[in-house]
Amino acid sequence: MRRILARNILLCLCVGTTLTACQNTQNVVDQVRIAQNTLEQKANNATLYCSGVENCEFARINDTEVINATSHRISREAMERGIVRLQGSVFSRKQQVYLSVPAKEYEVVIRFYPISLDRAETFHVIHEFKPYLNYTFKMYRDRPKGSGSLLNVSAPDPLCVDLQQEQHTIRRFCRSYDVRKGLGEFIEKKI
Repeated sequence: MRRILARNILLCLCVGTTLTACQNTQNVVDQVRIAQNTLEQKANNATLYCSGVENCEFARINDTEVINATSHRISREAMERGIVRLQGSVFSRKQQVYLSVPAKEYEVVIRFYPISLDRAETFHVIHEFKPYLNYTFKMYRDRPKGSGSLLNVSAPDPLCVDLQQEQHTIRRFCRSYDVRKGLGEFIEKKI
């Protein structure tokens, strides 16, 4: 009886390990492809990061899809073009994807997930990126200090995205909540 129980437990562990390995094989292959691109880093590239919330993804840059919205996987085209980089340990589940692109003007689309992976806030921007610089798109809630009417205080705080060049904020975009219309668009604010 003990032998049968031990054999069944061992069989379950082997099947579970095999299934897990099959699911992770594609991720490991993707990580190896990205690591090969990292070795070919071009010196005049700009690097683009996103931060500030639980999760964020580069949806596309110009016409190149970077991360698919439904599968949350890096596209083959982005890997072939060599623009995707990984930050963090290969063994970590929370590796952050960033981009290394030739310096020029791009339209960048980013999906931010401020609350959960079920609801994305999509942000579009056109910007001229300069060589040798790091750019970070940082999302946050603009929490005003002060009081007001109950209606104004109960509305959600504006959602903002700062574009930082190195450590300095160079552009700011905010989307406020209008009680009558709901959420609006991201509008650039003067800094």
